[in-house]
Amino acid sequence: MAVTIVFLGPLRDLAGEESREVAAPLDWQGLLAAVGPQVAGQLQEERVNVACAGRVLADKTALAAQDGDEVALLPPVSGG
Repeated sequence: MAVTIVFLGPLRDLAGEESREVAAPLDWQGLLAAVGPQVAGQLQEERVNVACAGRVLADKTALAAQDGDEVALLPPVSGG
């Protein structure tokens, strides 16, 4: 029973890996503990979004990932 956390953009650099599997179920506090202090600090920024099972969460602190879900950590998008 696992959830896959996917690190995107600069969050991948901070994590040092593209993805990580953690035990399911996974809530917000579990996510913060699973990703390490540097990534957790970034996740608490309003501009960083979290998607679960392909849907961006309006309230990322309401994360409730279940077995087989993918949780994507979405850094701010820049462009021109």
